[in-house]
Amino acid sequence: MSHAPNAVARLRDQREEEGIKPIQARGWRATRCRACRVIESHCLCAWRPLVETRSGVCLIMTNKEVFKPSNTGWLIADVVRDNHAFIWSRTEVDPKLLALLSDPQWQPYLVFPGEYVAPERVTHSVTLDSTKRPLFILLDATWTEARKIFRKSPYFDALPILSLLPEKLSRYQLRRSTRSEHLCTAEVAALCLDLAGDAQAAWALDAYFDVFSQHYLDAKRQLEMNVETPAHAELMPFVQGSAASMN
Repeated sequence: MSHAPNAVARLRDQREEEGIKPIQARGWRATRCRACRVIESHCLCAWRPLVETRSGVCLIMTNKEVFKPSNTGWLIADVVRDNHAFIWSRTEVDPKLLALLSDPQWQPYLVFPGEYVAPERVTHSVTLDSTKRPLFILLDATWTEARKIFRKSPYFDALPILSLLPEKLSRYQLRRSTRSEHLCTAEVAALCLDLAGDAQAAWALDAYFDVFSQHYLDAKRQLEMNVETPAHAELMPFVQGSAASMN
């Protein structure tokens, strides 16, 4: 088994080829690994997990989000083999997205808070069907942007809404949310995978997220990279090759 192509990375490359420039956020001048987006001294590539998943994910992103080094949708695409990513537009919809949503192998779930949706559309569980695989549609954007995408995307209107009931607050420290109960996209995806019976993948993604956060923040704070942490130990069973030699 080999690593799957990362649809978010492919989307970034496509946007760059179209002449769209990355945002110049704080720290943008630092030399980053092209593959994992972390500052080179704290590269994450050796810690990419390898795990099987029955579920698929589809990330709906904004133009800015696909370029942000702190984006965690990238981590999901690193872990889940069947990963897709699309730039959202109010006036146009990618035909490949519509084809994905109508593909009979998938049962799409749009992940969104149930409090904003008609109750008859909301579910808190994933139906495991032998004929269809779960496909989680994740709005990978700020909360304000995600609400706009939800309201202005009529092709999502027929999809069931998976409303998560997380038992713990977000551990994400790379950006601040105005609401503490909001989870970052990687945390949301891990909860979805667990509901779908992909428990190993959920575990791997959670650990990968924690390792990414540590590498990212240690680099930002100019601290030495430390791979002797509980998160690295949790991730290790899912890592092959070069990471194993680091212990």
